[in-house]
Order: sequence, then C-alpha cells, then structure tokens
Amino acid sequence: MVSGGGDRMALPSHQPPNGGVSQDSGHARLHELGYKQELKRDLSLLSNFAFSFSIISVLTGVTTLYNTGLRYGGPVSFVYGWFITGVFTVFVGLSMGEICSSYPTSGGLYYWSAKLAGPKWAPFASWLTGWFNIVGQWAVTTSVDFSLAQLINVIVLLSTRGGNGGDGTSINKYGTIGIHAGILFLHALINSLPISYLSLFGQVAAAWNVAGVFLLMILIPCVATERASAKFVFTHFNTDNGEGISNKFHIFVLGLLLSQYTITGYDASAHMTEETKNADTNGPKGIISSIVISIIVGWGYILGITFAVTNIPYLLDENNEAGGYAIAEIFYLAFKSRYGSGVGGIVCLGVVAVAIFFCGMSSVTSNSRMVYAFSRDGAMPLSPFWHKVNKHEVPVNAVWLSAFISFCMALTSLGSLVAFNAMVSIATIGLYIAYALPIFFRVTMARKSFVPGPFNLGRYGVLVGWISVLWVATISVLFSLPVAYPITIETLNYTPVAVGGLLIITVLAWILSARHWFKGPITNIEA
Repeated sequence: MVSGGGDRMALPSHQPPNGGVSQDSGHARLHELGYKQELKRDLSLLSNFAFSFSIISVLTGVTTLYNTGLRYGGPVSFVYGWFITGVFTVFVGLSMGEICSSYPTSGGLYYWSAKLAGPKWAPFASWLTGWFNIVGQWAVTTSVDFSLAQLINVIVLLSTRGGNGGDGTSINKYGTIGIHAGILFLHALINSLPISYLSLFGQVAAAWNVAGVFLLMILIPCVATERASAKFVFTHFNTDNGEGISNKFHIFVLGLLLSQYTITGYDASAHMTEETKNADTNGPKGIISSIVISIIVGWGYILGITFAVTNIPYLLDENNEAGGYAIAEIFYLAFKSRYGSGVGGIVCLGVVAVAIFFCGMSSVTSNSRMVYAFSRDGAMPLSPFWHKVNKHEVPVNAVWLSAFISFCMALTSLGSLVAFNAMVSIATIGLYIAYALPIFFRVTMARKSFVPGPFNLGRYGVLVGWISVLWVATISVLFSLPVAYPITIETLNYTPVAVGGLLIITVLAWILSARHWFKGPITNIEA
C-alpha cells in the first residue's frame, strides 16, 4: 500500500492499535504509521543516546578540525564559537525531536518530510531530503574513518622519530587509503553483529568519549611545562592565518566550522528508533541529550587543550614533529618538555584514535539504518536487496553497502586532498540541509495540521523551527565563503560546488526518472 504523504497526518492519538492492550509505544506508533516491526526493538534510552553521542564524538571533531580553529581566529573562535554554534544546534535538535516523537521510524528525516509536505509535494520532498541525508551520512563516515587513518599516520610518524628527533616514517597516500579500507572493514564486521552486541559497543563508546575528554582536558595542561594564560585562552584572536584573509568577521565565521562539523550526526537517534524501546519519547531524548552533553564536555576539552597552546604558528607548521597536526604536536611537546620523551603524548593520541574508531562504527550503524529504510520505500537501485535483514534482524546488506560507498568516496583523496575536502562540506552542510527540510515543512505546510507526539514544544514549536531553519540557511552561506586568497584551484572552497552538485544531481534524477515511480514512503501493513 502506497502512502503519499498526508494520509496519516490527522491521527488523533498515539494509542496502541490493539484494543488497548499494553505494548511498547514505539512499536504501536510504528504500526499506526503502517510498518511491520522487522528490526529487533532492544535499545534503551541510554543505548539510543550512546549512538548519537558517539557519532558527535567531541574527541573526533575537535581533534580533526583543531587546525582549522587555530588558523581562523584561534582561541576566541572556538571558545566562544562553540557556544554560539551549540545554542543554535540545540534549537535544531529540539525541532527534530518534536517531529521524531510523532514519526519514530528508521527513515527519519525523509519520512518526516513526506508526511509534513502534504500529498502533492510528499514524494519530491521525501526524495530530496532522503538523498541529502544518505549522502551526507556516507560523507560523515568517509571523513571520520579517513581522519582516523590520518591520525594513525601521525602516530606512526611520531613513534618512529625516536629520542634523537629523526625524520620518522610517513605513510603515503596509498597506505593511508589502505588503512582507511581496513577500518571500514572492521566497522562493517562489527555492525553485522546482533543489535545487543552493537548496543554494548555503543555504550562503551559513549563512556570512552566522556572519560577520554576528562582525562585529556586535565592531563595535558597539567603535564605541559609552558601554559597559556587565561587572557590568551579567552581573549586572543588569531588573524595571522597565512591565507590572505584579514576581515575578523570572515575569519571568525570560518573558525566556526570546527564546532558545526563536530556537533553533527545526532540524527542517528532517529534512525535507531525502530530498534529503541518507547521510541516516541526515547528517540527525541536521545537527540537532545547527545547534543547538550556534547556541548558541555566538548567545551571542557577545548579549554583544556587550549591552555597548552603557546605558539600557534609552530603548531601549524608542517615541519614540526607531528607534520603540522596541531593537537598531536601539543600532546607530544607536553610530555617531551616534562619527561624528555613524547611517548605519553603518543599514548594520549591513542585514546583519541579509539574514540574516532567508535565514532566511525556508530556512523556506519546510522548509515545502514537509513539505507534499510530508504530502500524499503523503493528509493534506491536494487532496493529489495538492501532492505533485507538476516536471522539476527540486522540489515547486513545495507551495512556493507555503506562501508563500500564510504571507501569509494575516500578514493578522491588519491587525486587531490582539495577534492576530498568536499566530503567534509557535504558531511556538514549537506547533512544540515537534510535536517532543515522537514523542519521547514513542519513550520510552513504542516503548521496547522501537524499532530505532535508525547514529546512536543507546544506553542513554541513553530518559533523554534524557524530559528532552526534560519540557522541552517545562515551557515550554508557562511561556510561557502572563500577560505583563502587569491582563489585558485587549490584554495577554492568546494562547499558550494559539492553541495550544489548534489542538489543538481538529485533534482535531475527526480525530473528524468524518479518522479515516474517514487511515490514516497511505502507502508508494508495492509490497512
């Protein structure tokens, strides 16, 4: 039975459809929406939260883009930019949580768009949102696992320098791709396990991220023999970026990418709702709690590391011990200055590497559930194959597809790191556009017809929704600004190219083909 978009908008309640017999509210709501319970519903609120928190992973995002923050604005950029970005991200999370409560399905964003855009626009809204979401997720996995491969390269470099400060061994781009492939293979293997095991891994990942943040934010500034002053940490604005950009607002905006890239991926809580108990309340709680806790612990990590920053140009110098990888250099120098050896710093990098590994693992989990749901509704080539589940009720084909596509996306790094950086653009802006689309439909076309679930914002829902949409529109413009002057092939900001290209391909595919056969979410329970 095909469900175009607005047919279930006016459901009067979220009561079980079985004559009042008590059952899981998420299961009941899924049945109301027209879907069978095919995945094992075994996740608690803690487990649901853990998947999103592990994908946000402040250790991953902050460590990976700390160079960007240092170059564009330095301490002021990420100490205050983190909170600015965090506050607006909470608004986005609240809006997504409200919609998730009403529609707790693995499809998440694209399903929401179909239901909120109305019957006429439902198929196109669903198609556009779904492809931005799924490509954005694949880009997140690509960038996370590739950043782990790069960090392993830095660990090898520092480990082979020895006490005499030799050149060290650097892994070439083909070796880095090989490591990336190995990481993805491990992530696919883990994600092929039953959801109970995956839930345990997710909880360990969340605990590791929290413990790792607190360990490093205290240990590094304590070990360092030279520390920055509070004045430096809270007031220093670095304008010496070496990229020809002098306007302070422009610099500050570019520095915000560290924060916005990090606080991304919390839609995982929505994609895991068909496996979460009482998902109409625990799904929204997972989204919002993962954002808020990440903001708190992330700010602590940023402060702790920044108190060990004393020489920004040297940390960014490609000729330093860590090859220009700023946080690796901070860790290495902190221990070397105190104990004469940087081994302790390398161990600390290992803590970060494990966190990034967990982040990539959870990202593949979220990817696979999106593939499962999108193919269940017939939106992908070979859809029947991708939405099959194995005897453990795991969409294993979708898992391996997600790992394979993320590997293919990383192959662009062999041609040019500039081309690969487009992956980060799609991972940030492309994914946030997918977040904003259903919110936009909720505050426009479905403003009066939207029936909220147990978690709702009441009369503030529309206001919070508009703030969310405007924030995403703002960062989409700001992150498309030039990142260096003069603008050349090597310095071009590929964000508008990558995101615009994805938009053009998606719309063309709709016009030329999909509009003839894709009708939006397809229910699999007969009325």
